[in-house]
Amino acid sequence: QVQLVESGGGLVQAGGSLSLSCLVSGRAFSNAAVGWFRQAPGKERDFVAGISWTGSTTDYADSVKGRFTVARDNAKNTVNLQMNSLKPEDTAIYYCAARRWTIVNRTSAWDYWGQGTQVTVSS
Repeated sequence: QVQLVESGGGLVQAGGSLSLSCLVSGRAFSNAAVGWFRQAPGKERDFVAGISWTGSTTDYADSVKGRFTVARDNAKNTVNLQMNSLKPEDTAIYYCAARRWTIVNRTSAWDYWGQGTQVTVSS
């Protein structure tokens, strides 16, 4: 069984930064791609960023390219999402998810999900 726990959300002013962490339990972490998704009120859950099981491949939604960076620390079983130059439209609940091997930006392709952490960016 794979469990994911997000942390690091909060309230920040526009232009500020936040760092989210996703702790992945279980041996599956070593071969798991990890993705970050977000869901704003009344909207669908969308792909934000992902990193492959080796860490050699990353992918980002166009809306966050150049502002967000995803990285994994295999020694700590964590994947971090560094968010810079935040905008009010980044406000959402952020979820991390895991699946075997590769990144897919289709939400339905991910097998395991965390509970989410709220990110609020004030203008």
